[in-house]
Amino acid sequence: MSFSLELNEEQRDLRDWLRGFADKVVRPAAAEWDEREETPWPVIQEAAEVGLYGFETLATFWADETGLSLPIANEELFRGDGGIGMSIFGTTLAVAGIFSTGTPDQLAEWVPECYGEVDAPQVAAFCSSEPEAGSDVSAMRTRAVYDEATDEWVLNGQKAWATNGGIANVHVVQAVVDPELGSRGQATFVVPPGTKGLSAPSKIRKHGLRASHTADVFLDDVRVPGRCLLGGKDKLDERLARAREGTKATSQAALRTFELSRPTVGAQAIGIARAAYEHALEYAQQRETFGRPIIDNQSIAFTLADMRTEIDAARLLVWRAAWMGRGEEPFTAGEGSMSKLKAGRVATWVTERAIQILGGNGYTREFPVERMHRDAKIYDIFEGTEQIQQLVVARAISGRHIP
Repeated sequence: MSFSLELNEEQRDLRDWLRGFADKVVRPAAAEWDEREETPWPVIQEAAEVGLYGFETLATFWADETGLSLPIANEELFRGDGGIGMSIFGTTLAVAGIFSTGTPDQLAEWVPECYGEVDAPQVAAFCSSEPEAGSDVSAMRTRAVYDEATDEWVLNGQKAWATNGGIANVHVVQAVVDPELGSRGQATFVVPPGTKGLSAPSKIRKHGLRASHTADVFLDDVRVPGRCLLGGKDKLDERLARAREGTKATSQAALRTFELSRPTVGAQAIGIARAAYEHALEYAQQRETFGRPIIDNQSIAFTLADMRTEIDAARLLVWRAAWMGRGEEPFTAGEGSMSKLKAGRVATWVTERAIQILGGNGYTREFPVERMHRDAKIYDIFEGTEQIQQLVVARAISGRHIP
């Protein structure tokens, strides 16, 4: 097969469909829901009605053998707005958690519960980070203890920064089942709707992505049926036995779990950056000083040229990593982390430059670039901080365990 960067017909149709939805539905609602700092349920409802919000659509994205449909979709939606984009795609974090370790029966039972019905959409939450365990997953303290008498797991602990935490229909929770095994003694559980003991007293007021609900989740003697252990107890017992015997885990497999999600997150950052660049370009062509458009000044024109160059370069890294992940190519140089590292940096820089091009207007809420700048910064932090991405790449290219 000859090398080509041209999108096929299905990918172009997908891009145009998402771009139209972002322009007609998401962008007009962006400022309102950012200001309200609330989940935009009417927008999620509309996304469900047109077939954008649901597992079938996500499965279609993943079925693309090139791996490009998912980053294309994320870039276009987040170009509309980062907060609303996350409110729509945030459920996929929980679905990915179920998909990665769940059995076919668990997928069939819980994934539909994550999305709800078209006329009554729901959201789901993936609960992994903790106040003392963000990048250091081995420091996780949330415990899960098996009650053999009732065939239930009892969960206790606190989760931090959970997208859709507390408002979700389904919570997917990572917990420690054997503290002596560190990160290898962890498992993932589904907490069904209405389960007693799970609470999220208040949402977190954030700098950006304000239309996306984020909260700390508390688990106080949360009892879930044995079938809610993703993968099943027999598989967990086998894995723990191997760990206790000292059998080494496949580090590349563990790394790929994180690496595979990072191109998608990078695509979100690129969408936000592209929106800021496009707005700054249009503004520079229309805004006049000293009798001419400001884009006629080299300092403005060259900045816009650099913005476009950086966005396109970051997109190529994201597409490469997405293609490698879909084709199960080994990430020998941390390509997934590389793509997210670059995209996050580009989004933060491009949105800041957009504010500068708009001058005083860019600093006001009358123009969208200040919101885009607030939304962009998180991409240097979540899904692995900028420094964690550097560490992954450094370890991959050096072959050394750099602390």
